[in-house]
Amino acid sequence: MPDLKPFFNELVRFEVEIWDAVDTRLRAEHDLSLSRFEPMRIIASTPDCRVHDIARALSLTTGGTSKLVDQIEVAGHCRRRPNPNDRRSSIIELTATGKRLVQKATRTVEDELDKRIGSVLPDRSLQQLTATLAKLRESGRAGSELAA
Repeated sequence: MPDLKPFFNELVRFEVEIWDAVDTRLRAEHDLSLSRFEPMRIIASTPDCRVHDIARALSLTTGGTSKLVDQIEVAGHCRRRPNPNDRRSSIIELTATGKRLVQKATRTVEDELDKRIGSVLPDRSLQQLTATLAKLRESGRAGSELAA
């Protein structure tokens, strides 16, 4: 059996470092945390977005995601409206201010990712790494469902 600890250590440390770098730039340039940007990005790209959709996309709990959406709403970047298909949930949409902020912040995120990843890894390596991580995540989710 291979020693997976070095891989785990590099993966976790890299995730922390890249999160911190992107978060620092977003805060400095847009007064926006990465933890708020990510749900806003999902809202922007998901028609009839619900809290459940964001939670699933980001692998978060529904309760934690609801609190994030509350914070985004208080900041004036999204609003909730009744879901015509399910009275138990709301549809979340970005406000005009939220849409502009996501557009600007997306350029910042893309620039930081290009600087830290795109300029280092050739396209083929990046595609392979992305596919590998997706496979590992899918396998982990399948294992979690079996245990439940």
